[in-house]
Amino acid sequence: MKSMLTETKKLGNAGEQFVANYLQHNGFTICTQNYRQFFGEIDVIAYKKNMYVFVEVKTRKSNAMPMGNLISPAKQSKIIKTAQTFIAQNQLHSTNICRFDVALLVKKDDTFIMQYIENAFTKPESSYGY
Repeated sequence: MKSMLTETKKLGNAGEQFVANYLQHNGFTICTQNYRQFFGEIDVIAYKKNMYVFVEVKTRKSNAMPMGNLISPAKQSKIIKTAQTFIAQNQLHSTNICRFDVALLVKKDDTFIMQYIENAFTKPESSYGY
């Protein structure tokens, strides 16, 4: 069982690095990867032109399961709360734009096929305080 977990973790790490490379190629600076708080984690946090992007990465060996169903409202809430902590810890200004993106990856030979969804979800209007 341990080797399967290790393979899954390796696949996830490779997917996250693929997304980080994609973002860098598109002009983003990677702030951090695997940002963790006790209530949640964000896979990739990137910055470009006054905008912070919080990216959830889902990597699979096949696309048998509908990938869009992998990020539940509860998971979205945890990501938003974790992002708010990152914003507070780094004393980011309210003039910065925050966006929540999702990268859905499927392993194909030695690379990935990616569906990148910008602004995949948003936080409720009542929680936009910084």
